[in-house]
Amino acid sequence: MTARTSLRRRRAALGLALAGGLALSGCASNAATAPKATTPASSSKGSGLSEPDVNGDGKVVIGVLSPGDINDHGFYESFVDSADAFAKEKGWKVIKRGSVPAGDALTAARALCQQHVDMVALAAGELKAAIPASEEPVCAKTAWYVPSSANIDQTPRILLSSDNPNQSLLAAGYAAGLKMKAAGYTKAGFVTGVKADFSVLGAKAFLAGIREVVPKATLVSTYTGDFNDSAKAKEATQAQISQGAKVIYPYLGGATDAAAQLANANGALTLTPGTDRCASTSPKFDISVIFSPGDYFRAALENFAKDDLKMGTKRVWQLGVDPYPTVKICKGQGDEDQQLAQFMKKIGTKAIDPEAEVKRLG
Repeated sequence: MTARTSLRRRRAALGLALAGGLALSGCASNAATAPKATTPASSSKGSGLSEPDVNGDGKVVIGVLSPGDINDHGFYESFVDSADAFAKEKGWKVIKRGSVPAGDALTAARALCQQHVDMVALAAGELKAAIPASEEPVCAKTAWYVPSSANIDQTPRILLSSDNPNQSLLAAGYAAGLKMKAAGYTKAGFVTGVKADFSVLGAKAFLAGIREVVPKATLVSTYTGDFNDSAKAKEATQAQISQGAKVIYPYLGGATDAAAQLANANGALTLTPGTDRCASTSPKFDISVIFSPGDYFRAALENFAKDDLKMGTKRVWQLGVDPYPTVKICKGQGDEDQQLAQFMKKIGTKAIDPEAEVKRLG
């Protein structure tokens, strides 16, 4: 989420794409590419470096590593799209690689630094194993953007971007609950990939939100083991529909559309895992749950362009306060939109404690 935090992503959390002649070897070991020595990080202005041309070579290059499919039409693609769009506006260059295994993260980060990037941006916390490279000589002249999660420590050479998935998943469940109550539904499904803390807690938060509106609602959760395997996602979705689920939340990456299309074909309501796709018709989504890493990343790039992206700090995004994260009912009926807005506002003002609600209802 940042997936992408206890729930994180960040959620997530949730393909090789090359630009600028990037060559990354999945066969090289971390030990083989390790530098001979490390140098201490400067403490001036966090990174101690001048942004955005951090290495002073007369150009700005952003390097992106993603654990997921960067053409997934959702969570991971939004991150790359934001980088590409902002880079085009500024005349910068983007080097990107998707579907990076966690075990290759450190090697991949070093390879980016060897390409003289000014920033290394991780699309999700699953690639946290790359972070030690920020302290190595090969990456001495780079800024680092990292989506936060509960098991990622703040260090002087990285910027952490964080939200609280309990907030967005609770609100997602509340929105689904409003639609379920109107239709008389009581059973929903949650299809995700790896069974990990963030995905298990995500399901609990989603169920808690539904039960805010439909107290006796039940949730079927399926862990396929892969966020991008469409065949597994469709099999799980069909099984949940066969068990009576009338709402399907494909909390997935590249397999999102396959699950959503099957849900559409069976008349089940659907939600997005991170982006606003209310305008999509194939597949169709009924609720957009918006915690897109691309939205957070663009804000960071805007600060980077102004020499104001401070390493060694953490930005926390709040539902009901900031533009993102948020939840939108695509075609709200009656006062559904107003009820949802009021619920999110209460989270923002701390009138509702998401953690307590998840514990109580999830």
